[in-house]
Amino acid sequence: MQLPILRRMGATTASQRQRVTGSPHYRDGEFRSHEPTHVVATSEAEGPGSMLATMAREFGRGRPRGTVPLVTPRHPHEPADLAVTWYGHATSVVELDGRRFLLDPVFGKRASPSVVAGPKRLHPVPGRIAEIPRLDAVILSHDHYDHLDEPSIRQLERTHQPHYVVPLGVDAHLRAWGVPTGRITSLDWREETEIAGIRLTCTEARHFSGRGFVRNQTLWAAWSLHGPRHSVFFGGDSGPTHRYADIGADLGPFDLTIIPIGAYSVHWPDIHLNPEEAMEAHLEVNKGETGSVLLPIHWATFNLATHWWSEPIRWARRAAAERGVRMVAPRVGTRIQLSDNDIDEVVAAHQDPWWEACAAADDRD
Repeated sequence: MQLPILRRMGATTASQRQRVTGSPHYRDGEFRSHEPTHVVATSEAEGPGSMLATMAREFGRGRPRGTVPLVTPRHPHEPADLAVTWYGHATSVVELDGRRFLLDPVFGKRASPSVVAGPKRLHPVPGRIAEIPRLDAVILSHDHYDHLDEPSIRQLERTHQPHYVVPLGVDAHLRAWGVPTGRITSLDWREETEIAGIRLTCTEARHFSGRGFVRNQTLWAAWSLHGPRHSVFFGGDSGPTHRYADIGADLGPFDLTIIPIGAYSVHWPDIHLNPEEAMEAHLEVNKGETGSVLLPIHWATFNLATHWWSEPIRWARRAAAERGVRMVAPRVGTRIQLSDNDIDEVVAAHQDPWWEACAAADDRD
């Protein structure tokens, strides 16, 4: 019998390599971003000392001091033309031209292979997987534990048995957890598939992958979702990259972008966007057009960096105002319907700084 921690880690490196070695992005034994990624051991920008010194000095900043307010998700039986429900971190439900997609489902208690160690959820999940109506597909951005959660996949298999659309190599994890090959579509960058009339395109991101000791044996990706009337860009996890401009030129603009804003640090500047960079990414994938709505994700749920808990959303609000970006800031669990509504009114309705009531005394503008 396989130990739970090994089961949660997923597929072996050997089984991943069977699928990925033919990709032009897999070179010298690993996947590579178009730009190099670095982790900086020291940085004067965050004070003297090493990364470990920074983490020790700023330990505890990334946690709220009060209870994070939640909204119980309310999903219509029939999906809308354009709506999104944020479950925390990157997990979101997108309704697009009458279809429904679940992004990066993480409903477990920890972003870790262990049940007793690793980043623990900072707020409960606002709703259960079983309460989500029929899904047309589950879309995964990469295999890190805060984006791919084995207990959540098991729940999905019990309740929905959905189709999965994933980057190359991530399919090996799903097969190791019992998902039939016939319900998995794995794609390389710029490959695409059609699910229920929605075109899904796997696009570039600047990140890395791995659930064990060997990195970059699976691909990481952002996703473009195009329906007959509306389109959505899901950024997954990425640092700043010139590929956003390419994505915008080839696939943009979008009606909605879902882009990460948290877990950034000067110690790892290439793998996560800070809020200012997220605004730039939003504008680039939209070719500079300002009609799109931005949902900021990848904050509030897990403590993965050394910045203050609410700093990403506070910084994002300032940056959005300066750049003219229409950004919403919903409570966790909120469903935002953009179709059949005045967009400016919808955006205005989701500007309440709800995080102030549960942030630390020093976690303020």
